[in-house]
Amino acid sequence: MLDQKAPPVFMLRIIAIKVVPRSSRNEIVGELPDGTLKVRLTAAPVDGAANKKLIAFLSEEWGVAQSKLRIVRGEKSRNKLVEIDG
Repeated sequence: MLDQKAPPVFMLRIIAIKVVPRSSRNEIVGELPDGTLKVRLTAAPVDGAANKKLIAFLSEEWGVAQSKLRIVRGEKSRNKLVEIDG
C-alpha cells in the first residue's frame, strides 16, 4: 500500500554536452572545465543524424533506454542539454 504522506520521487537529470561531429569514432572524451561533457560522434550534423547518434550512443554507454533520453536544448547546436528520465 502506498504511503500518502511520502512525497513522490523524481529521477531526472540534465547534462550539458558538447558534441564534436564527423569524428573518427564515437566516444566520451571527458569533462570540460565548466562541467560540460565532451562527446565525439562519427555522424555528420545533417538532418538530425548527429542528434540521433548522440541519443543512441549515450543510451548504449549508460545502459539507459533511448526513450528515457531527450535533447531539451541545442538541437541545432554543438552545445546541448540532454535530459535523462529515470
